[in-house]
Amino acid sequence: MPSKSVPLTHLEFHPVTPDRWRDLEKLFGERGACAGCWCMWWRLRRSEFDQKKGPGTKRALKKLISMGQVPGLLAYAEGEPVGWCSVAPRRDFSALERSRILKPVDDQPVWSVVCFFVAKPFRRKGVTHQLLTAAVEYARDKGAKIIEGYPVEPKAGSVPDVFVFTGLASAFRKAGFVQVARRSETRPIMRYTIQQVIPNTQ
Repeated sequence: MPSKSVPLTHLEFHPVTPDRWRDLEKLFGERGACAGCWCMWWRLRRSEFDQKKGPGTKRALKKLISMGQVPGLLAYAEGEPVGWCSVAPRRDFSALERSRILKPVDDQPVWSVVCFFVAKPFRRKGVTHQLLTAAVEYARDKGAKIIEGYPVEPKAGSVPDVFVFTGLASAFRKAGFVQVARRSETRPIMRYTIQQVIPNTQ
C-alpha cells in the first residue's frame, strides 16, 4: 500500500479489464469491499444477490469482466489500487429500475455512477471526487451525454463510510453535477450533462 503522504493529485485511473482483475481483488480484499458485495448489489435481483453474496458475487463480477464488460474504474497511487468507482450505462443496473426512489427521471439514455470504494488510509482525502471526475471523462469517451448519480445527503453531521457507498452529494456538486429529482429527503438524483461543442462555421 502506498504511503499516506502520496500526493493524491497524482492518481492514475484505468478501466477494469481482465488484466486488472487482481488489482480489483486486492483492493476489495476478503470482504469483497463491503460484506461480500463485490459491487453486484445494483446488478442483481435481491433474491439472487442474497443467494450469491460472498464467493458467488465475486465469481459473478469476475465473469462479467472476463466477458469483456467494463464495470468501472480503478484509481492508483504509486502503482497500487486505492479506489474504485462503478460506472456503466444505467440499463446495466437492474436494481435501479426496481427502485421507487431512484426510478428513471425521464426516458433519456444515461450512464450511472452507483458505487465507490476507497482503501481506508485514503478516505476523506478527495479520492471520491477524483474518481467521479474520471468516471465522467470515461463515460464521455464512450459516447454518454448524461451521467447520473445517486448520492447520500445526510441531514446533519457525518455518517459511517459503509452508508455512503454511493457517494456524498457534496462530492457530486463539486464535480459539476446538479440535482434533477429528490424523492427522498436524503437521496437526490444528480446529473452531469455533457455540453455539445457547436463548430464555428464562420
